[in-house]
Amino acid sequence: MADLIDSDGYRANVAIVLCNDQHQVFWAGRAGRRGWQFPQGGIHDNETPEQAMFRELGEEIGLREQDVEVIGKTSDWLRYNLPRRYQRSHSQPRCIGQKQLWYLLRLKGDTSSICFDNGETPEFDRWCWVDFWYPLRKVIFFKRAVYKKALKELADQLFDGDPPSRRSSRRRSPVHKIAP
Repeated sequence: MADLIDSDGYRANVAIVLCNDQHQVFWAGRAGRRGWQFPQGGIHDNETPEQAMFRELGEEIGLREQDVEVIGKTSDWLRYNLPRRYQRSHSQPRCIGQKQLWYLLRLKGDTSSICFDNGETPEFDRWCWVDFWYPLRKVIFFKRAVYKKALKELADQLFDGDPPSRRSSRRRSPVHKIAP
């Protein structure tokens, strides 16, 4: 499927913040790499952002619509620019970054359905639960500002307007490795 890139050069994308009943969030390690991030992916030209979110949820971490509850989403698109070294300079239209709608989901059951071998090439190979603000310090540098905006907006929805202090967010659970 072709990427949906707007006239400003931003690829339409959805990002997924999956939480458990303790308000920890799902943090996934990139397959074969050191980096960690939330699940995310592009929107196809024949789908709504919510349809893309559920498709990405299945492709990237093996969960289905019935496995989660949608708590909320960001009120508008959030954008970030890619550093030049990550931009595909010879593709048209040129993509300079991503614009994302962020979805906040709660896992309804246990984690036994989480798996990474649902597509051609797994995006992730390990995961853990982390405190809500933990990803702000750990995500790749060029995504930090958009993560901060998204988590700030979603925190109000998850914590009923009373989110925890960012300073208290230092913990993560043991890492779960899943072989594809």
